[in-house]
Amino acid sequence: MKIKVLVVDDSAVIRSILSAIIDEQPDMMVVGAAPDPLVAKDLIAKVNPDVLTLDIEMPHMNGLAFLKRLMAVRPMPVVMLSSFTQQGSDVAFQALQLGAVDFVGKPTLGAPVDDKYSKSIIEAIRGAHEARHNLQANSTNKNDARAVLPNLGKRAMTLQQVVVIGAATGGAEAVREILTQMPDDAPPVVLALQLPPGISRHFVKRLQGECKMTIREAADGEPLLPGNVYVAPSGSTVTVERYESRGYGSRVVDVNLDGHPVDALFHSAAIAAGSNGCGVILTGMGNDGAAGLREMHLADGHTIAQDEATSLVYGMPRAALEAEAVAVEAPLDKIAQHILSWASWAEV
Repeated sequence: MKIKVLVVDDSAVIRSILSAIIDEQPDMMVVGAAPDPLVAKDLIAKVNPDVLTLDIEMPHMNGLAFLKRLMAVRPMPVVMLSSFTQQGSDVAFQALQLGAVDFVGKPTLGAPVDDKYSKSIIEAIRGAHEARHNLQANSTNKNDARAVLPNLGKRAMTLQQVVVIGAATGGAEAVREILTQMPDDAPPVVLALQLPPGISRHFVKRLQGECKMTIREAADGEPLLPGNVYVAPSGSTVTVERYESRGYGSRVVDVNLDGHPVDALFHSAAIAAGSNGCGVILTGMGNDGAAGLREMHLADGHTIAQDEATSLVYGMPRAALEAEAVAVEAPLDKIAQHILSWASWAEV
């Protein structure tokens, strides 16, 4: 059965471009197009779409306000469209916090739409469709109080341990839930999230006010210190290297986002950290991270995968399980506890 898509955008040209891209795919179809949220509301009830593409700036009600109302009354997979300007990127990240599954850039009016852009739209829709089974359950739990882990007491800090986390679709919110439970003296954490251009700095900015750990964009060649989280800059991944006398350092590597940035991070951690590395693979479409996590597992590192029930898209964790790369499969709200138990910062 084809994926039914409702396109919501105030530009007739954009609606036409998106509809053409979607209708060219054998596994999806446009079942409606709306110029604003008021029309979209009526169409949702009428055509019952599987996935919604939603613009940010529209008349009558902006996309964020509509998304917030939609997720409160009828949670469904939403792919946001935003211009990758500083303001647009910030708003797009807010959309992820409100429950959007993914976001992509808007096509530029007057410019040809190339295969790369078409692929980004199609992959986002397919990923959102995969997320539909878990979206309502996750939305129900989203506003539940998430207690920070109990006071674990300060332990002697070590530069020998490092935590690496990889995710894709839905990963920003999953990572936020983990990091808000981590104490300010936890082992260093390095993230590869496959964030589109311009988003990583906004991800960092928003987490800084919510986490006890210090959140920063990674810089090439800096030491990885306890109490710090290093986020790969958009369009790059971070790899880990061993420093003989002072723990670990970072290498920022430019990558094609069609590649495997999570695998690159996990592979480097397997080599640099061995049994002192903890790898965590979270929600996401595809198999990025499975091979690298297996290398960590074979190097006696601790490996954790998010379980299917709490993953928006179970593709990456499933691939890791199938590769026999996972020591522990856990629900999202328990992953921080597993990390800290491994690091001997919490009672096992």
